[in-house]
Amino acid sequence: MKKSLLDTFVEKLFDFPLWVKQVIYIRLREHLETFLSEDFINERSSESFHLYRPTLSYIGKTEFLERQSGLDNNLYTFLELVEEGNDIITIALNNFWTIEEVAKYFIFCCEQNFIKLPSSNKVMVMAGYLAGKYRTGEYFKRIGKINIEQLEHTIRIQRELREKGERPKFVELMIEFGYITEADSKALLVVKEQATRRFILDVSLIPEGMSLDGSSVEKYIAEVNELKQENAKFKAQLNKILLFLKKNAK
Repeated sequence: MKKSLLDTFVEKLFDFPLWVKQVIYIRLREHLETFLSEDFINERSSESFHLYRPTLSYIGKTEFLERQSGLDNNLYTFLELVEEGNDIITIALNNFWTIEEVAKYFIFCCEQNFIKLPSSNKVMVMAGYLAGKYRTGEYFKRIGKINIEQLEHTIRIQRELREKGERPKFVELMIEFGYITEADSKALLVVKEQATRRFILDVSLIPEGMSLDGSSVEKYIAEVNELKQENAKFKAQLNKILLFLKKNAK
């Protein structure tokens, strides 16, 4: 299995002196604590959707090789990267995909039996939440944060309040009833919002002295530059559309 750029970057950090790694850890944790709850910060790697390595099923391998279903090219690219043994974060970074997009491919492939279901319930639930399959209340129920009675109670109260003309938010009601904390809610909303963002792991971010295969670096740099050019073109087109809308709105 080919080592990803992210893995190489992280391994370089592992080579730092202990006292440097301690400071990095402390500052990073302090930063994460401003918007993540303890459940997210202390999440084990085995329960992280981002670090999960999907495995193709027999049906998935057959579809990847024969392509009988005529799926979208991105789905076949996803299957190919799964076959190569990549984890979710590498699949996203290698294709300039958002985690939300990868989650949707993941859920689709699970439903079609193209990939094997993860043994961790949290991996599957997070994928479903990011893909839009589960709403907030359903997410908390499936990870065991609330039970079915608490979920149904919140749904009933929200419905009753709406009938009276009020517009309470579902999450705010769960917090009011003490079923979840405000930190739980805030963390989940941040995770959802961040999942829609694209990210390029630029080669320039790698510390000097890191050893990488020359051809791999050149190829990655070319891909990054191409993505940056496409992004610039997209922004230019979007600005033209916005300018046109503003003119016609007057």
